[in-house]
Amino acid sequence: MSAAPSISIIVSVRNAVATLEQCLESVLGQTYGARELIVIDGGSTDGSQDILQRCSSRIAYWVSEPDRGIYPAWNKGLAQAKGDWICFLGADDYLWEPRTLECIAPILAEAYPSTRVVYGQVALVNSESQRVLLMGRPWDEIRSLFPQIMCLPHTALMHHRSLFEQHGQFDESFRICGDYEMLLRELIAGEALFAKDTVVAAMGHGGVSSNPTKSLEMVLELRRAQRMHGLRRPRRAWVAAWLRAHIKVCLWRLLGPRVASRVFDRLRSMQGKEAYWTQP
Repeated sequence: MSAAPSISIIVSVRNAVATLEQCLESVLGQTYGARELIVIDGGSTDGSQDILQRCSSRIAYWVSEPDRGIYPAWNKGLAQAKGDWICFLGADDYLWEPRTLECIAPILAEAYPSTRVVYGQVALVNSESQRVLLMGRPWDEIRSLFPQIMCLPHTALMHHRSLFEQHGQFDESFRICGDYEMLLRELIAGEALFAKDTVVAAMGHGGVSSNPTKSLEMVLELRRAQRMHGLRRPRRAWVAAWLRAHIKVCLWRLLGPRVASRVFDRLRSMQGKEAYWTQP
């Protein structure tokens, strides 16, 4: 085993000209040399391809062609990845600071072969790149929750390539929770390692996590993944997530996004949590 494991960063993008360059430069500017950047563009028409052309000499592989979503794009990237460890980013994500990979590489070197999933924390940031909250808790705290809900920050997660060699690629029938289903294949019986005090990536506020309708779809996909892996009865954490999603959808439609967002953050404040829904 190499003392300096190689790392492949796979970025999926489609029409993200506003954020793509920051994402790419966060990888290309890493102080860690044993890394490669792979970009799968789903046929962007907004100028994203121009950014890729400008950076092409520093990108190990990129392609721009129509695809069927994030998991087909990631599978394309997997076919090109040569790294010992693989991380997946969206075009509105970015590695947290230039030494991110340098800091996590020694942890990866120690983890394998006993552990093939290593993760740190993700910083959720607002439109001004200010940190809203950190996501990612120690494995000992969430091991029992993982078969019920997705509680690993996938943007901050490193997969050893042998995980895909053993379990195969992402299931492209999923729209939102293909990463969860993939990790279930490993972590129902396997272990993950939490890289303490390591912020791996930043993720822009928005998307599925800030849309109650999509979050309800996500909860239902989680359940489908669980049934695929023999978890026939929903457990308490999933039921609670399902109820919360239904309540949020109802309030979102009844009160409208602006008022509902204030209500949601008021409830978070009562639980001692930071504001999320009203972030710019």
